[in-house]
Amino acid sequence: MEETVSSKRHEPLPPFQTGIRGRCPRCGKGHLFKGFLTLRPACEVCGLDYSFADPADGPAFFVICFGCVPSVALAVWIEVALQAPYWVHLFTSLPFMLLTCIPPLRPLKGWLVASQYFYKAQEGELARRDRPDQIKFPSEPA
Repeated sequence: MEETVSSKRHEPLPPFQTGIRGRCPRCGKGHLFKGFLTLRPACEVCGLDYSFADPADGPAFFVICFGCVPSVALAVWIEVALQAPYWVHLFTSLPFMLLTCIPPLRPLKGWLVASQYFYKAQEGELARRDRPDQIKFPSEPA
């Protein structure tokens, strides 16, 4: 009996390997995005439902920290050191800011989605004392 693609067992793929290339975190072959930052509903190869994925503002946070801050520092340095006119910033600071802020968004979002799948990350739940199937707190008697 032939095994279908969706029921086939997949080896865990590293999130960095699949995510930054925008590939499915399960099979590594299907596409993760249908637009620049829009996630597909599911993988077209293995059928993995991407509804689990919620990177929220994670990609933007990383870009702000590692892209925007150096870009603004460069613009401030150009202004203070050279007292440059606005047109110099138009041809130096603006392109540098656009190049350090926009291109990393897609690989970072893919990496975060693939990491959510790889590490089985999900929304947290508070343990309730009235549910016996919950894990006991360390301070509670057994």
